Amino acid sequence: MKELVCLSVFIILSTLFAIAMVIAGFICQYRKKSAVKDTTYECGIEPEADARIEFDVKYFNYAVLFLIFDIETIFLYPFAVFLGMLGWFAAIEAFIFVALLLFGLWFAVEKKVLRWL
Repeated sequence: MKELVCLSVFIILSTLFAIAMVIAGFICQYRKKSAVKDTTYECGIEPEADARIEFDVKYFNYAVLFLIFDIETIFLYPFAVFLGMLGWFAAIEAFIFVALLLFGLWFAVEKKVLRWL
């Protein structure tokens, strides 16, 4: 019961702190508008071209797949360390987790997401 009270106090205080920071941001903001403040860059250098750079979606796909399998490693490392204490149920769940990720990899290969050119 004590842990539940501590958790509730933590959630309430963190929510109030987040709301207080948003309100403080609105109160402390600089409201005076000017032509200089409305420009894209405030450092005095005029922009030569558009700042947008178009990236090919294949770079994004590789980044997402890397993150997925990186997270898999992060989740499986503690499992591998404590495998003896966890038992068969945890081992079966870990194999299901790996099977789902392998299914995702298979799906990505079938959709030719990993093809570079």
